[in-house]
Amino acid sequence: MPGVDLPAMSHLPVFRVSLPRAPLRRRPGWRQALAACGLLLATGLAQAQAAVPAPPVSQPARAARDSLPPAVEAALARAKLPREAVSVLVAEVGGQAAPRLDWQSHVPMNPASVMKLVTTYAALDQLGPAHVWRTPVFLGGPVQDGALRGPLYIQGQGDPKLVMERLWLMMRRLQGMGIQVIVGDIVLDRSAFSVPAHDPARFDNEPWRPYNVAPDALLVNYKAVTVGFAPDPAAGVARLQYDPPLAGMQLQASVPLAPAGSECGDWRSRLQLDMADPQRIAFAGPFPASCGDKSWSLAPAQPETFAARAIEGMWRELGGKLTGTVRDGRVPAGLQPVFQAESPSLAEVVRDINKYSNNVMAQQVFLTLGMQRTGVASFEASRQALGQWWQARWGQGGQPVADNGAGLSREARITAAGLGRMLQHAWSSSVMPEFVASLPIVGVDGTLRRSLSQSQGLAHLKTGTLRDASALAGYVDAASGRRYVLVAIANHANAAAARAAWDALVDWTARDR
Repeated sequence: MPGVDLPAMSHLPVFRVSLPRAPLRRRPGWRQALAACGLLLATGLAQAQAAVPAPPVSQPARAARDSLPPAVEAALARAKLPREAVSVLVAEVGGQAAPRLDWQSHVPMNPASVMKLVTTYAALDQLGPAHVWRTPVFLGGPVQDGALRGPLYIQGQGDPKLVMERLWLMMRRLQGMGIQVIVGDIVLDRSAFSVPAHDPARFDNEPWRPYNVAPDALLVNYKAVTVGFAPDPAAGVARLQYDPPLAGMQLQASVPLAPAGSECGDWRSRLQLDMADPQRIAFAGPFPASCGDKSWSLAPAQPETFAARAIEGMWRELGGKLTGTVRDGRVPAGLQPVFQAESPSLAEVVRDINKYSNNVMAQQVFLTLGMQRTGVASFEASRQALGQWWQARWGQGGQPVADNGAGLSREARITAAGLGRMLQHAWSSSVMPEFVASLPIVGVDGTLRRSLSQSQGLAHLKTGTLRDASALAGYVDAASGRRYVLVAIANHANAAAARAAWDALVDWTARDR
């Protein structure tokens, strides 16, 4: 019987009907006998169907829920976050069915760092997961007796991950070519990016935070220095180490230890960071020995000089000598590179961006989209490139206002419906494995490592938080075996308190049976 699995047939009641042995045409009551048989069979089938549980209603038959789940409503109420300030979409990845939950999904909202999903998927889709950035190195003269008789040129091409370890390898490679002394300057060509002047204090008046640094064609170590604190109780101090080494900076060698028995607590505030002098990183307070080894990443003042300080500092720490200075300039036309430092693949870069919400890396990737089309990166060129890509895929509907591509913006906008459509498309794309693997896993890693959701390990989701915006988007595996796209955005003065509501929404989605 259609709709009933074979094993269920054993539960059907058995009906025996005695039919006349003589041919029906010879019996005067054959019509009445057939009618009686039909009635008995119909009654038996009705009882059998009542005994077998009805198959579950298929997802396409479900109506979209247009109200928030009670647990989400309760969490929003506790956070004093009105439901009118929230936009939510929960829909199957396949996209054929009506959404399971649709609440104000067509209202443009500020998605905070969730905008990185648009940038990273656009990059994977257009550049491919194997895309790499190359930083060419040129010699402006001959190498004689261990000395480069002329300038050294380093040409930035937007590498998002030219970190300290790779800078060390670049300098070591130069020394492997027999260069110990540069008789001339080190010239940094950063002309591949055309970006406006940047004030790192403008966004939230915290210029020393690494998330506020500007993109750069020659971005070295994210323009951030990591200060390591190692307690030495015998000497009564914590010794400081700075990575990468920075030339021309006054760097404090140690800080006193806090009184014995001091709890670690808010150790950063106790150190009393002082960066008023652009040439100096200083700490006026003590460090608690109970903290053990700690590290603190800082963006020094005058970030436009960071690459020069880091490159010279690394060269000198490796024993190299420099007779000139490190300065900005251009590579002469026709000069061929002696080697090119190659970045990790885009797939790895995207993982760093989304797992840890790295703003400047996201902007580097975003600017690369424009540079691929025009030859010189600018935010306007990248916005146009992203808009054309979006329109080719989904038309004008739900097109994002990307601004800088990282979500560190008050102007960025997208709808939950538009982002949900993009996530559904990403799930069926050839770059799905790289894209999904880049998202934090709830309760496991990245920005969701400490999530209080009960659905640990069941969702890959990107977080986003600004002073007045909170968002969550990605994929959730449900108990039913279905996989859902989830997008949730809140724009309100109390948006930072939305995390409990998002946890409740993830759990509600995962409990679907």
